[in-house]
Amino acid sequence: MVKLSELPAHFREGYLNMALPTFTDTPCVDGPPLSERRVAVISTAGLHRRDDIPFADYDPSYRVIPGNADMGDLVMSHLSTNFDRTGFYRDVNTVLPIDRLRELQADGTIGAIADRHYSFMGAAPPTAMAPLAKDLAGLLKRDGVDAVLLAPV
Repeated sequence: MVKLSELPAHFREGYLNMALPTFTDTPCVDGPPLSERRVAVISTAGLHRRDDIPFADYDPSYRVIPGNADMGDLVMSHLSTNFDRTGFYRDVNTVLPIDRLRELQADGTIGAIADRHYSFMGAAPPTAMAPLAKDLAGLLKRDGVDAVLLAPV
């Protein structure tokens, strides 16, 4: 991942002086405060445990990643030739920010972390992923998850 200090001056200044929109803190859905929510992560990095089935070409399915899994046991079988795996190799939190969630739970920002997290392979057609995403929504609801951190990769 490139640091601002490594960019040419004109790019660095452009990013530092970029006009950004202002967002309100009005949620788009009702529910408990974040400090009471149970949060799961959904990534599109094509992650799975070593003993899981790797993703195939245009695979719309997802893999379950237990919250207590050894993050060093995760592999990435994302098939896009343009996919940069550098961040994942350096820190799994770039594609599955589980340690950041633990920090947020420890300081009371979120209420709890889900027992399971999920990964799709982002190179799959969205229309093929839609039925599986609906299935996953039911699993999340049954697990008491009421907030999801999307990690699009």
